[in-house]
Amino acid sequence: MIKIAHEAPKSIFDEIQRFTDYDYALVHLFEQDEEYLKQFKTAALKGREIILDNSIFELEEAFDADRFNFWVNDLRPTWYIVPDVLENGNETINKMIDWNKKGYGYSGSGKIGVVQGKTYNEIVECYKYMDRYADVDMIAISFDYSYYTETVPHANKYVSWMLGRVKLLGDLLKDGIINKDKKHHLLGCGLPQEFSFYKHSDYDWLYSLDTSNPVVHGIKGITYGQEGLWSKERQKLFELINSDISMEQLNTIKNNIQKFRWFTNGRSALDNVL
Repeated sequence: MIKIAHEAPKSIFDEIQRFTDYDYALVHLFEQDEEYLKQFKTAALKGREIILDNSIFELEEAFDADRFNFWVNDLRPTWYIVPDVLENGNETINKMIDWNKKGYGYSGSGKIGVVQGKTYNEIVECYKYMDRYADVDMIAISFDYSYYTETVPHANKYVSWMLGRVKLLGDLLKDGIINKDKKHHLLGCGLPQEFSFYKHSDYDWLYSLDTSNPVVHGIKGITYGQEGLWSKERQKLFELINSDISMEQLNTIKNNIQKFRWFTNGRSALDNVL
């Protein structure tokens, strides 16, 4: 079973917690929003599992490492994602080296290293470093590498992202790169039905995933179909963090969350067509 987190507006934070396995925090909001920070401090006091993200998807560059280290030690989350560089394996490795040299982090929290790269070889080399030399407790792989559109070209880029990550994980597994004894995290998603592909026992090393996909689409009034979605709203959840959510929107969000969990850990909507 893959653990699932869905980021949500503050107004429904507690309600969405009831339907998720852990909480996923965006560090840049800690410095902008006291209420948001308080919600995660309360979650930590309750003993909720928390991953603290470096906000690279939202900011398009990782949060400042010194400030990130401050917030890791302040919140003391279950896990934290070391700052990385989008699609640049070498610079991501350098950031990890610098993080470790400075002795950053909190010893009671698990350290997550992100794999980055534009080619398969670069991705593999970054993965090997994270696995063998970075002293990380979990490895994360993103949903939107440009590599996916090159290796699985499709008129619909969201299909490329979905099948591209499926292919990448399969290739890494086939080539003996994946360390099955280490936990892995899937960052975000293009299309929710992607996770139907990982229910085979060969993917038991997948520990967790995070995505705001069912929440954002629910806010927009878009209900998942039996096969999921074939397009994606471009809205980022942090831009909706202060939204007031109607009962109708909340019901659509809950419906999407239930279907998402069904795709990921229940019987797949794709089983009938594969």
